[in-house]
Amino acid sequence: MPRDSSATKARLLDAAFSEFAAYGIAGARVDRIAEAAGANKRLIYAYFGNKEQLFDEVLRRALAAGAESVPFDADDLPGYAGAIFDHLVARPDLMRLRLWKLLERPSVTGLEPEAFQRKTAAVADAQHRGELARDMPPGDLLTMVLAAAQAWFWAAEGGDAQEGGSAWSSERLAEHRAVVVEAARRLSEPRNTGA
Repeated sequence: MPRDSSATKARLLDAAFSEFAAYGIAGARVDRIAEAAGANKRLIYAYFGNKEQLFDEVLRRALAAGAESVPFDADDLPGYAGAIFDHLVARPDLMRLRLWKLLERPSVTGLEPEAFQRKTAAVADAQHRGELARDMPPGDLLTMVLAAAQAWFWAAEGGDAQEGGSAWSSERLAEHRAVVVEAARRLSEPRNTGA
């Protein structure tokens, strides 16, 4: 019976996600990834090249899954920020993976350029229609909204959040989310320039 290479690749990527989120690139071990995936470690090199290329593919896949899980609506940037916050509460390992990327692969770019460009174009269109504030370039506005959505996870208090945000009480979690949404609203709401 032939092996299903797409299923093996998926298992390797899932195992690599957990390994990289926990240990980063330098600390990750190909042997542990292969063992967790129930695959031969040679397949990692055959499918993905080296460990850095595997990390890049894991991050690219995680970003694509996040984009599918959190629909983008340029006309509702506060809602988008809140949805990103919710997604990160459910998947705190994503922030660890992003941190490892910033620490160990800062020069690697282009993992999500098309999605960001599409979102920026939608923000520019909403600004043109007067639905969003125009005092920031569209890419900067989108970046600031994304930063607001992620802020609690980078902050000292947010660094202690566990799976599902269990380090935060449900009340504190709701307060954090409300602040994220309000910050995005203030950033994106058109200014009243009436005379």
